[in-house]
This record gives sequence, C-alpha cells and structure tokens, in this order.
Amino acid sequence: MATYVYLYQGGGIPETQEQQDAVMAAWGAWYGELGDAVVDGGNPFGPSREVAADGSSRDGARSQFTGYTIVSADSLDAATKMAAGCPVLSDAGRVEVYETFDVTQQS
Repeated sequence: MATYVYLYQGGGIPETQEQQDAVMAAWGAWYGELGDAVVDGGNPFGPSREVAADGSSRDGARSQFTGYTIVSADSLDAATKMAAGCPVLSDAGRVEVYETFDVTQQS
C-alpha cells in the first residue's frame, strides 16, 4: 500500500450558506466513499507565495493549486480511479495525483 497526494486546481468558493452546505455535503459523501483510504483529508489553500533560488519571492505561485488530500491505495491506477469522484471536478476543477515516497531512514 502506498500513499498518494491529490492536488486540486480550480473549483469555486460558495457564495451562500446553502451552497456552502451543499459543497461540504458533497465532500463529506466523497470522503465517506473513500473510507479508510483517507490518510489526511487535507484543506483548501489560501494565498500563496513563490520563492526563487536567489531567495526572492513573489505573490501567487504559478501552479494555482487550491487544496490537497492524502490517501492510501494499492497503485497509482487505483488512486487515480478514486480521485474520479472528487467534488472539485464538478466545478470545472482538476485533480493531479502523485505517489509519495517514504525517505526516512530506519535506525
């Protein structure tokens, strides 16, 4: 079993409490479908800053990522299939799926 990060791009900010409740219900239902595969439900991202090699920075990273979730799955294909139900996709968003690697050393 490996760990995968879903990085979200797009999606919208609900304008009314009713819309916010509907969006939260959709995310809750999706997380319910994923069950124990959810390692970290993640969060949406706020303002960003990009740092260059020379230490300079600028507001607004180029990636435009809007949030993340971490899941466990048997393969990249399985993690990708699980991402297909993500609510951000219903609002013209995208999900990028990345496998993570444990680089900690055992003593």
